[in-house]
Amino acid sequence: MSDELIQQRRWMILGVLVLSLLVVVLDTSILNVALKTLAEPKPTGLGATQSDLEWATNAYTLAFAGLLFTWGVLGDRIGRKRVLLGGIIAFGLSSLLSAYSQTATELIFARVLMGISGAAVLPSTLSIISNVFQPHERAKAIGIWAGAVGLALAIGPITGGILLAHFWWGSVFLVNVPIVIVAFGLMIVLVPDSRNPNPGRFDPPGVGLSIVGITAFVFGIVRGGDIGWGSPQVWVALVGGIALIGAFIAWERRAPSPILDVSLFRSPPFSAAVAVIALVFLAFMGLVFFLSFYLQSARGFSPLGTGLLLLPLAAGQLFFSSRSAGYVQRFGARRMTAGGLVLMTIAFGYYTIATAHSPIWLLELMLFLEGAGIANVMPPSTSAIMASVPREKAGQGSAIGNTMRQLGGALGVAILGSILSSSYRGTITPQLERIPALAQHPSTLHDISASITATLSFAAHAGPAGNALAVHATSAFISAMHEAAGASVLAGILGIVVALCWLPNRPSPRREPNDSEPAGAHDDTPVLVEA
Repeated sequence: MSDELIQQRRWMILGVLVLSLLVVVLDTSILNVALKTLAEPKPTGLGATQSDLEWATNAYTLAFAGLLFTWGVLGDRIGRKRVLLGGIIAFGLSSLLSAYSQTATELIFARVLMGISGAAVLPSTLSIISNVFQPHERAKAIGIWAGAVGLALAIGPITGGILLAHFWWGSVFLVNVPIVIVAFGLMIVLVPDSRNPNPGRFDPPGVGLSIVGITAFVFGIVRGGDIGWGSPQVWVALVGGIALIGAFIAWERRAPSPILDVSLFRSPPFSAAVAVIALVFLAFMGLVFFLSFYLQSARGFSPLGTGLLLLPLAAGQLFFSSRSAGYVQRFGARRMTAGGLVLMTIAFGYYTIATAHSPIWLLELMLFLEGAGIANVMPPSTSAIMASVPREKAGQGSAIGNTMRQLGGALGVAILGSILSSSYRGTITPQLERIPALAQHPSTLHDISASITATLSFAAHAGPAGNALAVHATSAFISAMHEAAGASVLAGILGIVVALCWLPNRPSPRREPNDSEPAGAHDDTPVLVEA
C-alpha cells in the first residue's frame, strides 16, 4: 500500500481502528449493568456470588493490564496489523465463550481470554494512528481515539441495559461477534502494516519480568478488594509485583536491546500525563462499578432504565471529544487537562452527598459534567505521551499509557470496591444479626451481608421483617457509597495538582534523535511496510 493511498484513506483507517477500539473498551463497562442479573439464580443468571462478580469484572482487567505492554512491543517488532488482526479474531471467539458460559467459573475464564486478546488490539490502534497521520493532524486523530475510549466506557451500560431488556445476559457478549467480523474485514482491506525497522534483539527477560510483575501487582490490588487488605496473600502479591517491576526497570536500564526506553520517564510531561491517566481511571472506573448498584438496587431502576440514565455521560463525551483538540490549541494542554479534572471532581463530589431520593435531573447533570471532563482530559494527556515517543516505538508509548489506564481502573474497582464492601458489611451486619435464623448460621450471614443485591434478595423472602431490612440495606449502601466516592474526590484533586505542576501548556514536540542515532530515526515520515 503506497504512502499516497494511505494518506487518502487515513480517515477511513481511523474509523476502522475506532470501531475495533469501541468493541474492546465497551467490554470494560458493559458487564456492570448485568452484575445484578448474574447474581440471580439460574436460569435467569448464574447464581454468582459477590466474589464471582468482582472476578468477572476484574479478570478482564487483570489479563488486559498484564499483557498490554508486551503486545505493544511485539506489534512494534512483528507488525502492528498482524497483532491487531490476531487480537480482534481471538476477542470475537472469547466473546462467544463468555456468552455461553454455564457457570461463574467458566465466565471468569472466558473473560481472561477476552482480556488477553483485547490487550493485543488496544495499543495497536493507537500506534497505527501515530504512524498514519502527519504531525498537523495527529493531535486531532488521537483526540478522536481518546474520545472513543471514554465514549465506549460511557455507552457500555446503555448498550447492556438495552440488551438485557430484551435478551438473556449472554447477549452483552454476543453483540461483539458481528462487530468483530465487520472490523476484521475492513482491517484487511484498509489498514496498513507498520513496525519498528530496527527493533534490535528480542528481550525475553524484559518481557517475562514485565508480564509477571504487572500481573502480580494487579492481582494483589484485585485480591485486596476481594478478601481484604490485611491478608498476607494480598501483600505478598503486591510486594512481589513491585519488586519484579523494579527488577524489570533495573534490567531495562542495562539491557543491550531494552523493550522499554526508561529515559522516557525523565520527561516531566510524559510522567505527568501517565500519572493523570492512571488517577482519572482510578476514580472513573471505581465509580462506574458501584453506580449501577446505586441506580438498580438503591433507586429501583431496571437495567434498561439504568443504561438510559447514564446517557448524559456518553453525551458529554461525544460533544466534547471532537472539540478537545481545538480547545487544547486555544487554551493549552495544562489548562484543559486541569479544567477537565475539575469538572470530574465536582461530579465525584456529588456522589458523596447523593441519597436514595436525590433529584434525577441533578444526577444527570453530574454525569454530563463527568463525561465532559474525561473528554477534555484524555486527548491532551495521550498526545503528551505519544509526542514523547519516537514513531518507530509508538506501540511502546501506546502500551505504557494504556497499561497505566488499566492499572488505574483495576485500582479503582479494587480500592473503591473494598471501601464500599467493608463499609456496607460493617453497617448491615448488626441488622442481620437481629434475625435469629441468620445469627445461628454465620456463613449464610456473611454471604447475605456481602452486597446490597444479596441483602435485598433475602429481604424479598423474609416476610414482614423484609421491608425494614430493605430500608436498612439501602441506607447502609448509600453511606458506603459516600465513603467510596470520597476516595475518587481525592484522586481527582491529586490529578489536578499533577496537571498544573508538570504538564506543558502547549504540546511538546516529538523527541528528536540524539547524536548517536541515525538521521531520520525519529522523523515524522510514517514507517510503513506492506501487509
